[in-house]
Amino acid sequence: MTPKAVLFDCDGVLVDSEVAAFDLLTADLAGYGLVLSRAEMEARFLGGTISGLFQTARDLGADLPDDWVDTFYAQLYARLAQGTPLIDGAQAVLDRLAAAGMVFAVGSNGSDQKMQITLGQHPRVLAHFNGHLYSGQTLGCPKPDPGLWLHAARALGVDPADCVVVDDSPTGCLGAVRAGIRCLGLAEHDDGARLLAVGAEVIRSLRDIPGKLGLPG
Repeated sequence: MTPKAVLFDCDGVLVDSEVAAFDLLTADLAGYGLVLSRAEMEARFLGGTISGLFQTARDLGADLPDDWVDTFYAQLYARLAQGTPLIDGAQAVLDRLAAAGMVFAVGSNGSDQKMQITLGQHPRVLAHFNGHLYSGQTLGCPKPDPGLWLHAARALGVDPADCVVVDDSPTGCLGAVRAGIRCLGLAEHDDGARLLAVGAEVIRSLRDIPGKLGLPG
């Protein structure tokens, strides 16, 4: 059945912000005594919150100051504001799904300000969401809590059974599964095994979405 709504993660799904974020994070944590590879960073922190990352990094031995979350966010916002490109296919796929009558929301573990900075650079994409940008931090239900996706569905006035989630992290995909929402797990850079393991259907590109949703080519 063709869905009525598609709920998108933001970072790594709509905007290519994760490379810049992890580059900054790698350098920053190393300055506080915690040296991790990119693979270790992604395994531990992809799809999480900065507040959760703060505690995990401290537990791993990073000597982070109490104001680190705010300081890191300020650095990250400045970096992303310099230019955050779209993920390949984002504009075309949103246009295609909208033409089929679907509506959209964003559900992110990032902050409201971060979404405005990154998506705000792409007004044609931002317009598709009609203000439906939801932060798990703001709502108090970050992924894998299903509450974020359920809130987005309610805000759109669409039953969760008539929604599809698109996310690139195990936490986001698990949240969708827990919410009873079909999930497409975007795996552009690996085999998608971690997404498959939590119940997502793996796709390799956003351009795969229309076909997965039963739309003609």
